Amino acid sequence: MQLRKENILIVDDDVHILELLQRHLHSWNYHTYKAISVKEAVSILKDTQIDLLITDLKMPEIDGFELIKFVSEHYPNLPKLVVTGYPSVQDSLAAIKAGVVDYLTKPFTKNELETAVTTSLKNQLLSETDVNSSEENNSKSYGEIIGNSEKINNVIQIIERVKNNKATIFIKGESGTGKELVARAIHYKGKFAKAPFIAVNCGGIPENLLEAELFGYTKGAFTGADKDRDGFFQAANGGTIFLDEIGNAPLNVQARLLRVLQEKEVVKIGAQKPKKIDVRIIAATNSDLKAMIAKQTFREDLFYRLTVVEINIAPLRDRKEDIKPLVDKFLFKYGLEYKDRFIKIEPAVLNILERYNWPGNIRELENIIQRAVIMCDKTIEVQHLPDTLKHNINFPDERLVSLKEFEKKYIQKVLNATNNNKTKAAEILGITRKTLSHKLDN
Repeated sequence: MQLRKENILIVDDDVHILELLQRHLHSWNYHTYKAISVKEAVSILKDTQIDLLITDLKMPEIDGFELIKFVSEHYPNLPKLVVTGYPSVQDSLAAIKAGVVDYLTKPFTKNELETAVTTSLKNQLLSETDVNSSEENNSKSYGEIIGNSEKINNVIQIIERVKNNKATIFIKGESGTGKELVARAIHYKGKFAKAPFIAVNCGGIPENLLEAELFGYTKGAFTGADKDRDGFFQAANGGTIFLDEIGNAPLNVQARLLRVLQEKEVVKIGAQKPKKIDVRIIAATNSDLKAMIAKQTFREDLFYRLTVVEINIAPLRDRKEDIKPLVDKFLFKYGLEYKDRFIKIEPAVLNILERYNWPGNIRELENIIQRAVIMCDKTIEVQHLPDTLKHNINFPDERLVSLKEFEKKYIQKVLNATNNNKTKAAEILGITRKTLSHKLDN
């Protein structure tokens, strides 16, 4: 008798159904694995190459739908067959939507099962032809800002209002939302676009150097100052200076910034005479400056000077409609960089991306797409996404049991994995076959 190469995982809390399915599948020479719970099934999937999942839907603690969703995203090419004793139109539609190939209602005949198994093994969950193309990209762009959401449109409207004047602008948003892109759009979309744009990360410069870097210094102002040097403000004269993470600026730097805003002049460290300066200041932060004011770590008067015009950038989780155009942008960028062509993406991948909450915002999305482009050939599939984005099952805490009960449960798990081969199970457990029989009888 020639054994087939396919491994089939059967999941059902009814031991009798498990035995029936296993008996039928063995008669067709398939190799089987059994699991009486979703947790046990997930454990087998992680350690074993499975070619078909057969699962019940109604099971205690974690139901079969959770397993189907988990498999659809972690093992997208694994076909799924549902066998249930509680049929309903709603369950059938939900199962089909989740990518189930076939759906059998108990009781079923042996022939019905064979047909369903054969059909399931011949079908793949995802079709290579059902992908997005570059022609489908209808996204709007404004400079480097891309998005179709109302929140992004509101940001663009404010930029249009302020781009041709030098009012002080304050940009607030979480890390990775694109605050510098907004600052650059304000500068380069306006009439001062040919003037300098200087971006300074206040959190990336040590506190003891930030003052000198921003305002410059004279020769001999401090140890190591062997010549006069202009700071970032002098370099930005006539244009725009973008002060990112302004909340990290120490109080002495805040006092100097206040003077720049009030008097439109800069005094170098070590100098006595101020120098007039014409600079638009755009500040940004992901910190709560009002909370910092309450703790007296940020000057209240500086806060009101900085916030003449405020722009709030919503996090990506609050503008999910922008994910698709952003993905298209990154596909084009990294497709050309790494593959010399436009990379496509499957709809199932986009569904996962649009479901995820993106704590790292656009920066995180870009990193995910960059990695996926590297890992794929021509099309990004679910398997190219990290597991953190995919559906995960939160199993309830296991109840505490006696050592004897735990031992018996583990022995049963090994027997299931070895297809009830007691000799092989005894070898894995490190005991004799006689001891194994004794433990099973007690």
